[in-house]
Amino acid sequence: MKINNISHIFFDLDHTLWDFDKNSALTFEKIFELNNIDINLDEFLEMYVPINLKYWKLYREERIDKGALRYGRLNDVFRILSFEIKTSMIYKLSEDYISYLSTFNHLFDGAIEILEYLQVNYKLHIITNGFKEVQQGKLNNANIGYYFDTVTNSEMVGVKKPNPKIFKHALNIAKASQENSIMVGDNYEADILGAINFGLDAICFNYHNEVLGNEVKQVNNLLELKLYL
Repeated sequence: MKINNISHIFFDLDHTLWDFDKNSALTFEKIFELNNIDINLDEFLEMYVPINLKYWKLYREERIDKGALRYGRLNDVFRILSFEIKTSMIYKLSEDYISYLSTFNHLFDGAIEILEYLQVNYKLHIITNGFKEVQQGKLNNANIGYYFDTVTNSEMVGVKKPNPKIFKHALNIAKASQENSIMVGDNYEADILGAINFGLDAICFNYHNEVLGNEVKQVNNLLELKLYL
């Protein structure tokens, strides 16, 4: 089951190492309190989580820009919940969210242990679609930035996963090849198919228990990566 001839491991960050859902919920709790927004957090998050995923898909597909994503996902939730709020406050919340998000640093179970284990024999890297002004803060505040030799961000390349250009850029700056590299991420479309279509092997961190084909390498806990690497 071990994969041979791998020297470089490229990780996604959000939803793979960094527990986006937990940190995002804490961020909303913080900014609602700061701005005196009296809304039920659980009801808000129940609507927000799928809407946010929808907007990120549009963002990956270059159908909306960063500003539309940040405003639209919040505006849609407030509208669905019939919560009266000024447009100016939605913009403020969208900015506050970005400002505070990286101050929370919960990682998935096993993240530190698996990075410690892998760094002995592999060069580790990040490929992320997240906003450049936020992602480095997440790495630093969670104290995992030093594990990674390179960090490739979609904004520095001008395209997002699954576009092959971002994988090519990441391999170039890492001085890696398709044959000696592997991608680890949670998103089947962006991380797994994106990598495979570029010619990279891939392992899906399938913590959300999606039904994937038997041909897809997958783990439900990060420590299970030891089975492959």
